[in-house]
Amino acid sequence: MTRVIHTGDTHLGYRQYHSPERREDFLRAFEQVIDDAIAEDVDAVIHAGDLFHDRRPDLDALHGTISILGRLRDADIPFLAIVGNHEGTRGRQWLDLFEMLGLATRLRDEPEVVGQTAFYGLDHVPKSKRDDLDYRFEGHDRPHAALVSHGLFQPFDLGDWDAEEVLTEANVDFDAMLLGDNHKPGTKEVADTWVTYCGSTERCSADEREDRGYNIVEFDGDVTITRRGLDATRDFEYVEADLAEDEGIDRVREKLRERDLEDAVAIVEIDGEGEQVTPARVEEFALEAGALVARVADRREVEDDEGEVEVSFADPDDAVRERVRDLGLSEAARGIDETVRASKIADSNVRESVKGRVSQLVEDGDLSAFESAPDDGDGSARAGGTDDSDGGENEADASTGESGERAPDPDDSEAVQAVAEAATEVDADADAEATGDSSPEETGESDGTLEEYL
Repeated sequence: MTRVIHTGDTHLGYRQYHSPERREDFLRAFEQVIDDAIAEDVDAVIHAGDLFHDRRPDLDALHGTISILGRLRDADIPFLAIVGNHEGTRGRQWLDLFEMLGLATRLRDEPEVVGQTAFYGLDHVPKSKRDDLDYRFEGHDRPHAALVSHGLFQPFDLGDWDAEEVLTEANVDFDAMLLGDNHKPGTKEVADTWVTYCGSTERCSADEREDRGYNIVEFDGDVTITRRGLDATRDFEYVEADLAEDEGIDRVREKLRERDLEDAVAIVEIDGEGEQVTPARVEEFALEAGALVARVADRREVEDDEGEVEVSFADPDDAVRERVRDLGLSEAARGIDETVRASKIADSNVRESVKGRVSQLVEDGDLSAFESAPDDGDGSARAGGTDDSDGGENEADASTGESGERAPDPDDSEAVQAVAEAATEVDADADAEATGDSSPEETGESDGTLEEYL
């Protein structure tokens, strides 16, 4: 028998709502998955992509990830993973560096055997490049096989990648497809194969109301998939205020008082015929009640000079991304939009960054990136190849939030050194705990190099 944890979409480093506490929440949820893996003594942890939220995770995110994966390595439990759309870079991946450090194994088209099961990997592939896939994998000699991939697969909602096509065209008979990208968990049988999403480990948007968790998958003649919840996730309190004609802010405040908002993310939805309510006052009341973050969505329509407009303040970034998707921009244009609008790069460097981005696409010969997004048939265009489950990000710009710029290849010296420093610091911390020695910062010793760490 082979028994594994199937997780994914951990989005480490995501500073949701610009809150440092939320960034820690994502790391803590991932840590609980690894804690459970060690406690349950599973045969492996399978990660189905989007380990990081950003192509360029900061040193804190790298340090935390290395520390957690180090504990899993010490427990002799392999971490098998693929690359998702959020973390993918043009060259070598962060996952490759973790593999160099002995912390992870990147799944590919050759089998990685764990017990009685051969695991294969299929990274996220942009929609425009899927026609070139042949789904050829190296053979194996085990009773079971599983394919780990990242994308929105049919027959699940929002699917634009046919799971049945993958399974029937593959030269390996898979017992299961372990998927990431769709943050909503679910399992279906396709072509006599179990196809399952584990869902995200933390809520990446206010729409993700279901409890967070992961899958436990057993291969033992048959395939058994069970769901395990996470209790380390922060509470999201959804407060609905349906205002009668003579009701206003006082009624909203009453609804807030009915809920325990201490340390929660408060999502307040206002509807009805009542008075107009200032979102800032609602947020103020929620924060006074102890909420970590408060977001207000007024579902009512207000008229302007051009007609009726729906106003929502719950997640303005989502609103902007939705509007950009509707414009039907090309992949290149969407990437430029993100660089200009949401990047951390200095204003003085925006022009050069955009120029470099376009030049790279031309040099790569990827002229399809300059084609407009296809129309869905309902008059709106979709940013090809991705989903709304990730908060609306697309394949052209997998990273959103605080950094929209294209990350350097992880084999750049700065990136390698960052990981090396984080890894060395983790080992130094562990040695200090064991011996009572001071940390490198206290002694003034060198942080080390990647070669020393290896």
